[in-house]
Amino acid sequence: MKRIFLAGMIVLSSLITKAQTDTTHSENNTDTVHVGNFIIIRNNKERNTYNDSLSPRGEDYSIINLKRHRYDDRRVMRNNITTNWFIFDLGFGNYNDKTDYSSPQTTSFIHDGLQKEDLKLKTGKSSNVNIWLFMQRLNVVSHVVNLKYGLGLEMYNFRYKNNISYNENPPYIFRDTVDFSKDKLYVGYVTIPFMINLNPTPHRSDGFNVSFGMSAGYRIGSHTKQISDEHGKVKNHGDYDLNQWHIAYVAELGMGPVHLYGSYSVNSLFDNAVKQYPYAIGVRFSNW
Repeated sequence: MKRIFLAGMIVLSSLITKAQTDTTHSENNTDTVHVGNFIIIRNNKERNTYNDSLSPRGEDYSIINLKRHRYDDRRVMRNNITTNWFIFDLGFGNYNDKTDYSSPQTTSFIHDGLQKEDLKLKTGKSSNVNIWLFMQRLNVVSHVVNLKYGLGLEMYNFRYKNNISYNENPPYIFRDTVDFSKDKLYVGYVTIPFMINLNPTPHRSDGFNVSFGMSAGYRIGSHTKQISDEHGKVKNHGDYDLNQWHIAYVAELGMGPVHLYGSYSVNSLFDNAVKQYPYAIGVRFSNW
């Protein structure tokens, strides 16, 4: 009986040893080392261990960037609401003048027989600068269709080619006899844009996307600024019969790190017979 038991123990020990050996050989002979955000896996362990004359090669090691993998996971599992803080726009501003300069209502505001040509702007020096406190993107359909909205400050600087001045009370525009080296009208609005965003490649941070919609702005400031040899630099604040609201079509085009924006006003710059519709186009400094 003892001999049978002893023989059985020997057979069982042999099976366990064989099983451990097989398990060891089934692990693909790899060593794993964690270094920061990287995992380094040494393949072909036996080759490097038993033949030291062979130097390690690129194919003998696998490197996994954990940070990149986590980023890829985040790109796939995006949040339904993402926020972009402090966006900056820099562009050119102008207006589309549709005024009927022959009407009595127009001549009561525009004096000295000024015509459309007299109120043209310096295109290269008329600017639009916007500072958006934030913009948010809300997922609607699989992060491909989103709602995009925000809050910010829109600022227009209209630089006149000719010597144009504004009278505050009563409000009217007239041709000045002073020669200005700088002659501009500034108008600023607190604005809320609301757009539909289409992002065909939501898994990519550098893909193509487009947004379009409307914005509503409320005028919070306006002034003229003139520089001349006779008077130096003069800044006058006033309403100048400007429209209190600025409603506009807006659009944005994103191509990788480059973002372009545009806007076209639905209502006139002035709240009278002068029909000038501001528009702007420029570059948007934004993460998305």
